[in-house]
Amino acid sequence: MKILVIGGGGREHALAWKLRQSPSVAKIWCAPGNDGLAQAVECLPLDLKDVQAAAGMAKEIGADLTIVGPELPLSLGIADEFASKGLALLGPARTAAQLEGSKIFAKRFLDRHKIPTAAVRGICTSLEEAQQVLASATWPLVIKADGLCAGKGVLVTNAYSEASQFITRLMSSNEFGDAGKHVLIEEGLEGDELSYIILTDGTNFIPLAPARDHKRAYDGDRGPNTGGMGAYSTDSILPSALEDEIVRIIVQPTLAGLRAEGIPYRGFLYFGLMLTAEGPKVLEYNCRLGDPETEAVLPRADFDLARACQAAATGSLAGFDAQWRRGASVCVVIASEGYPANPRMGVPIHGLDEAARVPGAVVFHAGTRRDGSIFRTAGGRVLIVSACGEDLEVASQIAYAAAEKIQIAGSFYRRDIGRRARIEELLGAHPVAEKSAAGAPKS
Repeated sequence: MKILVIGGGGREHALAWKLRQSPSVAKIWCAPGNDGLAQAVECLPLDLKDVQAAAGMAKEIGADLTIVGPELPLSLGIADEFASKGLALLGPARTAAQLEGSKIFAKRFLDRHKIPTAAVRGICTSLEEAQQVLASATWPLVIKADGLCAGKGVLVTNAYSEASQFITRLMSSNEFGDAGKHVLIEEGLEGDELSYIILTDGTNFIPLAPARDHKRAYDGDRGPNTGGMGAYSTDSILPSALEDEIVRIIVQPTLAGLRAEGIPYRGFLYFGLMLTAEGPKVLEYNCRLGDPETEAVLPRADFDLARACQAAATGSLAGFDAQWRRGASVCVVIASEGYPANPRMGVPIHGLDEAARVPGAVVFHAGTRRDGSIFRTAGGRVLIVSACGEDLEVASQIAYAAAEKIQIAGSFYRRDIGRRARIEELLGAHPVAEKSAAGAPKS
């Protein structure tokens, strides 16, 4: 196969890295890619908003399959454009991509199909309407911009003043443009978050290894929300009884609901879940692989990812056997000074070769550019350092050992990725997940 990967961040670097390991792949391109990715695969210029140009590129280079990484091209109908040209693409149609592109669409879909989710406190089309909801609210609340905001359009809060300021930024200051014109306000849920991702042809699916993201900028879940500061994956965060429940009450009803509404779906589908005392509930859908979950999950994949993607794109995923490496994986995001508000650009990056030589570690480029013989920062999330190990402790030690080799003036990264889970592993239990699976109340 010859495969075109659409996107240019750490997720796409991890995708290309894993696809290159497939004996069935002869050639990989990435568009637009990044300078770090270009060390491994050929990168082609592309405006992610131009879905017609993407289809033209795929036809010109003779790609047998195109895999879409980021959400923007999906929301703009890249799958529909490819289908109209008879080109194979892994990714949902524009109608299905509304599950991520509109939080309000997703919430109404969840309610129609009786899929467990947080209760709605208000769907607001004006600042005044949103302020009225806040005035009579029961806290905590979750406030979501309706449209795409690169993971930054959500606030979880117990404070009226913080909520009011955030809504003003969305609806009056237009910080996120049209994405903030409508706002969803819902109850805050308590429990542990879980990233559960599947690859589906619309009927059949294979689950990816479970993962947990760290959204806040700083250790101890402090600071502003980001696109993700790191993730870890281990089977211990998802007991089999809990996974069975997630599949029964969330995954299968979602796929059945899409089919019932005549919405085709072929691609990755991400379920952002909260494991509550009442059971798992959907926080959000993403219509693609998560980032940075991809950089934690794909290193554990022990199967031909290219063949799996091809099968999903062609509606033939039934019976595909996806195996996963035992143990655990950890990925750590190295961010630019000032991220997420005002990341510093152009700062030299040192130590990449030294980090790559740490046994068991791999470095993915997210926001870098090459300047002669060195790399410089070119985004908020600059690099992702990933590692696998026999358990979380070993994987974490490898990932942090490699991260420490990298020097970028003013940069930072969280030093507690997976720490709580490592403590739970030492204790030999994961009480919230186990009680959620059993339907028992929290202690």
